[in-house]
Amino acid sequence: MRAALYWAPELDDPLHRLGSTWLGRDAETGAVIPQPALAGMDLPALTADPRGYGLHATLKPPFRLAGSFPAMREEAAALAAGTAPFDLPPLELASLGGFLALRESAPCPALQGLADACVATLDAHRAPPTEAETARRRPERLDAAGRYNLHRWGYPQVFGEWRFHVTLTQRLTPEQDAAIRPVLLAHLGEVPARPRRVTSLCLFTQAAPGAPFLIAERLPLGG
Repeated sequence: MRAALYWAPELDDPLHRLGSTWLGRDAETGAVIPQPALAGMDLPALTADPRGYGLHATLKPPFRLAGSFPAMREEAAALAAGTAPFDLPPLELASLGGFLALRESAPCPALQGLADACVATLDAHRAPPTEAETARRRPERLDAAGRYNLHRWGYPQVFGEWRFHVTLTQRLTPEQDAAIRPVLLAHLGEVPARPRRVTSLCLFTQAAPGAPFLIAERLPLGG
């Protein structure tokens, strides 16, 4: 079993419905959803990886548990309860390393602070990565900060290397990007740019390797 701490849109946020439909799966219910038709493109194949993880932005990357799930869940709930709700900047579609993703349109210190706290506070509940898991991160290709983070925190993109992103595709060729981007923009409309408030921390779980991630619980922020 693996767990992760993510941001995900609230159920009454239209982004939950639109994003889940684009990916073809609802991480809240586990339901498979018919995806939009995309002429000449295999959208299920081009969204396979993000579909498995569910519509989300990573705060604490997936980790195997070093101890009990209830103990980890209790500490995550306490972290959420001690964090004040905050406004999320408008989101916009951007390319991140060849992936199409929703990114925040302006820096958000509260968001960075929540991600940092999730990584550090829950680290005692993270089992060390295996040699194979570390090798999959290609440490030889990382810079010094990424290698340090991988060794210390089990993942290279944390703290100063972390970037908020809601991934919506696999890595695309320029031709695929040119074909998919306008369809995705039309599908999402003005919804990403709407004002929204971060009021919960989402605890996702994966029952077994290769299984889809599901929202186990939405932990309310308390302030």
